[in-house]
Amino acid sequence: MMVYLVEHFYSIQGEGRYVGTPSLFFRFGGCNMKCEGFGCEESTSSGEKVVGCDTIYAVNREHFLQNWIPITSAQELINVINFYDLPFAVDVVLTGGEPLIYANEPIFVEFLENLHERGHKITFETNGSLDVNFQRYEIYKKCIFALSVKLSNSNEPFHKRVKGEVISNIALNAKEAFFKFSIDADSINAALEDEILEITSYSIESDIYCMPLGGNKEEVEANTEPLIEFCKAKGYKFSDRLHIRIWNQNRGV
Repeated sequence: MMVYLVEHFYSIQGEGRYVGTPSLFFRFGGCNMKCEGFGCEESTSSGEKVVGCDTIYAVNREHFLQNWIPITSAQELINVINFYDLPFAVDVVLTGGEPLIYANEPIFVEFLENLHERGHKITFETNGSLDVNFQRYEIYKKCIFALSVKLSNSNEPFHKRVKGEVISNIALNAKEAFFKFSIDADSINAALEDEILEITSYSIESDIYCMPLGGNKEEVEANTEPLIEFCKAKGYKFSDRLHIRIWNQNRGV
C-alpha cells in the first residue's frame, strides 16, 4: 500500500488533552469511514460538492487523491521535520483521514521509530476502529492515542465505528489513551448519553473529552454552549476546537 500525505503544518494542538501545545501535524490521506452525517461540504476541483467530515479532503480518495502526496520512503517524511525550524523534540501529531490505515506499513513504522529516537512525543488522532499490533510493532506502545470514536451523528453503522476489542487493546497497550467525541447540539439526548457510556466502558480509566462539532467558527460556536452544559451535567471534560475558533478553518492550522 502506498502511504499518502495530504498536508503538514506547524501549529498548536487545538483540541483534546494537549490543547495549546505547539505541534507538528502530519495529515495522511485515506479513511475507513465517510461520516456523511457530519454534513461538512468540500468542493472538488471540478466544482462538485462532496459531503462528509470536516477533513473530507483527506478522506475521500475518489475526489481528492490527485491532491495527495505519494510517499515511498520514511526519509521523505523525516525530511518534512528537517524543513521546519522547530524547538527541540516538539510534539508530533498524526492525523487524517485515518492514519492507522498505514499502521502495518514499513515506511510508516520506520518513520515512527525515527520520531521516537529524536525525542518527539507522538500522538495519533484515530477513530479507534482499526487494531494495532503492539506486540509486533513495539513503537506503538510509546505513542499517545486520541480515540475519536464516531457517534451515531456520523451516520456510520454501530458495528463499523465501535470496536470494543480494538478500543480495549489500544487503551491497555498505548503510552496514553483518551476519548474525544465530536458532538452537535441536536444530538444531545439520552441516546447519546447511553452511546458514550457504552463506548467508554471498554476503557473506564480513560479521560472523556467532548468537542463541539463543526467545520467552521460559526458551527463550532453554535454547538459550544449546549455541549458545555452537557459536560457539566455528566462530568465530562469540554474540549474547545481552538484552531477553528481562531482561524475559522481546518486546513494548515
